[in-house]
Amino acid sequence: MEIIYNQREKMTDFIRDNKQSFQDKLLSEAVNVASKITDILETGNIDLLKNAQKLSLYVVEQKEEQLIAFAQQEGVAWAEHSLTLAFKLEWVQAIRRTLWHFIYQYDRINNHFNSREEFYALEKRINDKVDQFLNTFLISYSKYKDELIASQRDLVEHLSVPIIPLSQSVAVLPLIGMVDTYRIQTIEGKLLTSISDLKIQTLIIDLSGIANMEMHVIDHFQKILTGISMMGCSADLVRTMIHSGISFEEKAETKGTLQQTLKEYLELHQM
Repeated sequence: MEIIYNQREKMTDFIRDNKQSFQDKLLSEAVNVASKITDILETGNIDLLKNAQKLSLYVVEQKEEQLIAFAQQEGVAWAEHSLTLAFKLEWVQAIRRTLWHFIYQYDRINNHFNSREEFYALEKRINDKVDQFLNTFLISYSKYKDELIASQRDLVEHLSVPIIPLSQSVAVLPLIGMVDTYRIQTIEGKLLTSISDLKIQTLIIDLSGIANMEMHVIDHFQKILTGISMMGCSADLVRTMIHSGISFEEKAETKGTLQQTLKEYLELHQM
């Protein structure tokens, strides 16, 4: 049965007043997404049909600022709820096809386009705005995911190197489980930075919970211990010394801070 469209002067009114026809056509274009509409609404409180019409109107009206803000919002929502990107791509392309179907129906009823140039100009404006939405959405989605991964990595690194202050100058580092190449690098960065930031003078390292260490990891760990004894230097300089194989142990006694050195020197000479 042929669909009867409500004739309207403005294209935006034509889309609004034929809302049900727009949604029916859209669902027929996005077969895979159509079956997931309810699930997506329940999972992320995202109304795909309502948002599709909103996007179409932003595109037709060339409302770039609102379109970009909407794309950024959608990107965060889809990333936050781990919704499938493939569904979003299919959905946006279905919106594009549905929108062009309605533009055709609008022109057929209203004889809107007076020349090819006018049509091609519209074609560029419409497709550019749909592409802009899609690009902004993907950037927003990726940015949220990257920030989430970074925050999770920080949490994992914090848990894998749990430096526990016992006093203003003393801390303990209990190491548990497997220490591989990645973890020893994490230990190095976290440990040297924390000693510097927390002004730790004595660090107790508990190795009783270590399951295993390969020889190259043990060698790296030994260099870190050497570096800790030079923590009067900056963390970056100590790192450079560690990876250069520099050690002062045979030539000089190293202390963590100048204050600690002077304190021990004065105590020794007052005895």
